[in-house]
Amino acid sequence: MNSILSSVLIAYFSATGTTANVAQKLATALDAPIYEIRPAQPYTDADLNWHDESSRSSLEMDGKIPYPELADLNAPVTDYDTIFLGFPIWWGTSPKIVNQFVKSYDLTDKKIILFATSGSSGLGDTASDLAQDATGTPEIINGRRFPASVSTDELKTWAESIK
Repeated sequence: MNSILSSVLIAYFSATGTTANVAQKLATALDAPIYEIRPAQPYTDADLNWHDESSRSSLEMDGKIPYPELADLNAPVTDYDTIFLGFPIWWGTSPKIVNQFVKSYDLTDKKIILFATSGSSGLGDTASDLAQDATGTPEIINGRRFPASVSTDELKTWAESIK
């Protein structure tokens, strides 16, 4: 097994369950613990309506309201060297709750490998966007976007290919 996989945590944010499903498959593939990033105030369907410029998600992504607060600060990041960090793509990058996550923990010397779910959007500049907000000096790697239908075997092959 690749040494990158010896001390791994799967952390993810999921608004509709798609990223949660992929994160669970990745955790199974790597026999790794999983942690769900949750907002203190859960998102409603209206909050997630990206067609509405005044929806909560639209306002967060436009920087018109502060990053959402986390429901807890219990992610066991200090116990792991590598964190696979998953999320849906919103407006070409990670949702601001993910930025809040990387701001809220000391990630010094951590390797953060991004994975995302989206019907078509790629990761774009997500790694550099998150690096601007990260506490400590993590190495953030723009991993891959996956469809909801990705298999556990595909995820394992991808994760094991990362050097």
